[in-house]
Amino acid sequence: MSPDADLDTIYATRFDHAAESRKLALWREIVHAIERLVPLGDAVLDVACDQGYFIRNVRAKERWATDVRDLSATFGGDIGFVRANGLELAAAMGERRFDTVFMSNYLEHLPSSDAVIEQLRQASLVLRPGGRVVILQPNIRFTGAAYWDFIDHRTPLTERSLAEACEAVGLVVERVIPRFLPYTTKSRYPQRPELVRLYLRLPILWRIAGQQTLLVARRPG
Repeated sequence: MSPDADLDTIYATRFDHAAESRKLALWREIVHAIERLVPLGDAVLDVACDQGYFIRNVRAKERWATDVRDLSATFGGDIGFVRANGLELAAAMGERRFDTVFMSNYLEHLPSSDAVIEQLRQASLVLRPGGRVVILQPNIRFTGAAYWDFIDHRTPLTERSLAEACEAVGLVVERVIPRFLPYTTKSRYPQRPELVRLYLRLPILWRIAGQQTLLVARRPG
């Protein structure tokens, strides 16, 4: 079985069709919250996009998505899709092209800390000067052993190691929210969009339930 088929099998088992539809509705609220926190700009790229929960909800003049799997059928004509390995992002997408590069629940799947640093270097290359990388990332400091409940998680990260990796490639860390979202949409916390909206408007709840970090870093220039 190919690596792509392995991923398809894992994700199909992990989230059924009903869960996928629910996630898209929940992400609408998450994206609106991120847009209030971060100026995203006109051209936005979603790396390792999966089903495009972020890019399908974000408001931007130009929207692009990449994934190692062929997910082109997922997107309509208003979202460009390029099948690419994230570690070869600059070659696939071109340099200095985007205002925002977004990554969610992705870096922990890379095989090593060196790969994480290279991925951030690639993200920096495709950003215009002054552009931002926005990362939503499970934080092993808060998830504990549950971080390893998913068979495809390989590299542990905290908000501190993530910030250090950004700085290693010359990105300037602008904002870190160590506790932002619960670990997974399969968590015990309420899943209805209106409850997620309320959660996102009450940062005191983030400090109780948040196990994912939101980090924003800028390419200088």
